[in-house]
Amino acid sequence: MGENVLERMARIDADKKIADFMAKEKMPYDFKRKYAAIRAREFMEECERRGLDYHVSVGGLDSIVLFLFLHSIGICPPGISVSYLEDQSIQRIHTALGIEKLQSAVREVKPDGTVIRWAKPQIIQEFGFPVLSKEIAAKIELLQNPTEKNSTVRHAIITGETGEYGGYQTDSRMRLSQVWLDKFGGADAEGAALGYKAAPFKVSSKCCYYLKEKPCDDWAKEHNSVPYLGLMASEGGRRAKSLRVNGCNYFGETVIRSAPFAIFNRQDLLTLALEMDEWYSVHWHQFSDRKIKTIVPAIYGVIKREPDGMLRTTKAQRTGCSMCGFGIHMEKRPHRFDMKREENPKEWEWLMYRLVKDPETGEEYGWGRVLDYVGVGWENNPDTACVGQFEIEGM
Repeated sequence: MGENVLERMARIDADKKIADFMAKEKMPYDFKRKYAAIRAREFMEECERRGLDYHVSVGGLDSIVLFLFLHSIGICPPGISVSYLEDQSIQRIHTALGIEKLQSAVREVKPDGTVIRWAKPQIIQEFGFPVLSKEIAAKIELLQNPTEKNSTVRHAIITGETGEYGGYQTDSRMRLSQVWLDKFGGADAEGAALGYKAAPFKVSSKCCYYLKEKPCDDWAKEHNSVPYLGLMASEGGRRAKSLRVNGCNYFGETVIRSAPFAIFNRQDLLTLALEMDEWYSVHWHQFSDRKIKTIVPAIYGVIKREPDGMLRTTKAQRTGCSMCGFGIHMEKRPHRFDMKREENPKEWEWLMYRLVKDPETGEEYGWGRVLDYVGVGWENNPDTACVGQFEIEGM
């Protein structure tokens, strides 16, 4: 076996890279804006040297702002998105900006040539529910699908002990937090022996892959193109360390990408969003013959400065696919499913009670079973006269 994780981190001087990156995260907004422009231009120039095209992967507000920011500094890549997964107000922005709309990944091709694509209910039925966070869901999925090949990783998820490749750590971050080990660790034999429970439903992180990642990757390969992404290390989660180690621009053997906003925080992003809204009002004709009032989708409300001086969107703070449960345990009520109940009671009823079938009993169930299990209220109808906030942190 080659070098382990700790040896690799030492070889690339990861601690210094992380410290240098985090120092940039503390710099003022004007520095970060200029830094983002420099990194974006460097990525474009390196792509052109390598004979690569480049594009922007567009979803919610962060990447909409990135798309416009790049155009405002003279970098004009196309934008792509699996747009139908987003809120309708986001889809309208995509249309006005001329974003190319992709479909989900191909599930099968019938003998007559008919193409069948993945739909989210099919993915949830086959693989499991996207709940808690992408990183946690991926770990639970491994516990629920044990093989000899993944035995070492499953042991690390249960105990934190990583083995040789992980540098023989005994308390690594691979270990699930205790609260989720108690509820999901029993899917694994080692976890069951320790008294952990097993969930009465499957968990998976595969929705993102089949619905978003693979379609965008397939488009990129077809067009010999690599992405600009609206990622920020301050958002946390599985990508934060990678951004801090690898920097804004990364040219690896299998992955090439630029994240010009990597050193931004939420305040920086919202500040730039206001600037791009003003820039768009003058330059809207570059994108289509349809001018919209604002580039901030209605699902976010408006960007407002609070009495403490902080910028905040008056409605959603984050958005994602309909039917996604990532971060739901962090939301205050009324949460996303409560608001779905108000918007579309029939769809809510289907989502909560009849989304999938239990393969053993044939019983229909949905997100209600999942939310009950992770301790998120949903069945009683809270007061939805006030606007809920998406507070999806620690992802």
